[in-house]
Amino acid sequence: MSATFASLGVRNYRLFATGGVVSNTGTWMGRVAQDWLVLTQLTDHSSTALGTVTGLQFLPFLVLAPWTGLIADRYPKRRIMLVTQTVLMTSAAALAALTLAEVVQLWQVYLVAIVQGVATAVDNPARQTFTAEMVGQGLIANAVALNSASFNLGRLAGPGVAGLLIAAYGTGWTLLANAVSFAAVIASLLLMRAADLHAVPLARGKGTIREGLAYVRGRRDIQLVLLLVFVLGTFGMNFQMTMALMATTVFGKGATEYGLLGSVMAVGSLSAALLSARRERPRLRVLLVALGGFVVTSGAAALAPSYAVFAVALAGCGLTALTALTTANALVQISVDPVMRGRVMALYMAIFMGGTPLGAPFIGWLGDVAGPRWTIGIGTVTVGVTVVAVGALLLRRENVQLSYASRRQPHFRLTVGPADADLVGSSEPEVAR
Repeated sequence: MSATFASLGVRNYRLFATGGVVSNTGTWMGRVAQDWLVLTQLTDHSSTALGTVTGLQFLPFLVLAPWTGLIADRYPKRRIMLVTQTVLMTSAAALAALTLAEVVQLWQVYLVAIVQGVATAVDNPARQTFTAEMVGQGLIANAVALNSASFNLGRLAGPGVAGLLIAAYGTGWTLLANAVSFAAVIASLLLMRAADLHAVPLARGKGTIREGLAYVRGRRDIQLVLLLVFVLGTFGMNFQMTMALMATTVFGKGATEYGLLGSVMAVGSLSAALLSARRERPRLRVLLVALGGFVVTSGAAALAPSYAVFAVALAGCGLTALTALTTANALVQISVDPVMRGRVMALYMAIFMGGTPLGAPFIGWLGDVAGPRWTIGIGTVTVGVTVVAVGALLLRRENVQLSYASRRQPHFRLTVGPADADLVGSSEPEVAR
């Protein structure tokens, strides 16, 4: 098996990835159908309402992060995911039933968004850290990239299929298809061999939440990555909302054309995931260059004169944004102590996805006041300013280290400074302090 797909040689991960493709396809169908429901059936193309739904879905990431990370470190991750996936399936089925019965109201969509947000907030740290348990330390970077590939395979197919289903059968049946798709992940988890997992010690005792926060406070390297991820997630990664607004209000397109935009963007994201899977280890330089590329492509999307140009720019946005996120995720996961991984990744997800409740309503309001193009333009400006500021910091040769120490594992270090101008990650073992 080629280096790109090395993790698929592990049976447990192969099951997980297969179930993930099915479930992710359904999830993207559900997102498109939900947005279409809010924009065209429950409101008169209100970007504020759409931003509120998006914010409610991601608010639990911000509020519950300390506890969801502790849950991931304290309890078996496969068991956690069986519970969360069941909750997600049930809530998706409830929204589908309400829509099919033609009794759905906006407050019900808000309620389902909150329930799914809580379930996803618990699910994500467990899912992120379960990757290492499936494949082992040596394949983490590859598996993280393949997780993104699986996600974007679903993103490639889901929006386009959703657009066709909405046009042919209606929003309710599309939402129901999403609910059914969760069964694929549940089945993959049940079929895994527990004996083949690379289990890590579970966190015990009091003060474990404070311990996790203190760990991150002492790691300037992780703080730098979290800053970049926060800005990208809060202001740059709102395409679920901005694509709907651009398609309907700027270019006057329908459900099919809107759904295709998500698939076009996923082409770029999938390409980025596969390219990332070929890299032996993540590099900070790749993260910064990718963010710079995102500034260029998102700026082109904001200024696009036609639907076709907008679609091409979205493919570039998908390529650069996914490269940045995959690199950041792998940098953090490889560099942390395994017993801390759940709490650190919960904080990572809180900062990336939890920033959306702060950004989405504001961006929705901005779309109403200044026009849909500014919903993208604000991300271009804020990400650009941040990349310039971080680049200036590194040019001043501030020392930033990505290091991971454990009595049982190698010590990984990425040093940014005069001794390492190329920002190349090192995996040489070092005696742990």
